[in-house]
Amino acid sequence: MAELGEHDVALYDGTEPMPENLDDVEFYALPYGVIDPRLCAPIARMPQLKVVQTVTAGYEHILPFLRPGLILANGRGVHDAATAELAVALTLAARRRLPDFVRAGGEGRWATAWSTGLADARVLIVGYGSIGAAIERRLVGFEVEISRVARRARPGVQPISEIAEMLPHADVVILATPLTPETEGLVDKDFLARMTDGALLVNVARGRVVDSEALLAELNAGRLHAALDVTEPEPLPADHPLWSAPNVLISPHVGGLTAAMAPRARRLLVDQVRRYAAGEPLRNVVVGP
Repeated sequence: MAELGEHDVALYDGTEPMPENLDDVEFYALPYGVIDPRLCAPIARMPQLKVVQTVTAGYEHILPFLRPGLILANGRGVHDAATAELAVALTLAARRRLPDFVRAGGEGRWATAWSTGLADARVLIVGYGSIGAAIERRLVGFEVEISRVARRARPGVQPISEIAEMLPHADVVILATPLTPETEGLVDKDFLARMTDGALLVNVARGRVVDSEALLAELNAGRLHAALDVTEPEPLPADHPLWSAPNVLISPHVGGLTAAMAPRARRLLVDQVRRYAAGEPLRNVVVGP
């Protein structure tokens, strides 16, 4: 335990039982975990709580546990580098047919083949926040044409209301949007139907942004390709048809799981606790004043 001004800081990694007495907790930084409700349940036992901090970018799993008056801050920036890396890796792997070559190699076959590649592709980034911007920075050197969509329009970024007109002109659609009531099921049958034949859908957002049944129909028809780090449901059951669908590459929600996460999470948490102790405005506030 260390002291910061008049505040004590205790470390809890989620592996040991939560301390019994939580009456004096004012600032709770959840251990890393995407959807584990056991990490959120102790909020109800913290009568003095004022701030909930997560090191995940998504925070929809925390909202049901909040009570009026609490501040929620997310981990914006913590996973930008790692998630952007994976988005580009999935895009390249799918566009250069790397899964096909890996399968052929496992069978001892030298299976030369043409691929679409990434150069000259038109890429649409859906959800142009810090992760979307990090994805663009890594794509710039691949000689692609990039379009951007966010909830609200701003210079160089189109509003989500115009996405229907943009989809037919994209070869790659990368989802980096948070899961909200507006984005849940955003990628539905109509959305996918507007994508051009042979286009690639890359999802590093949340599984529930995509209608899995609608995507399966397009994959099985051979019209679209997909590279998914997140799925609905998740974890994906062994017998789920997505595993055997054609033209799909799946990674098991590992977008943020690289060595880059720990130092960035540590910097954010130290800065946020320092700000709270000093009475300064917190960063990344997504709920509350």
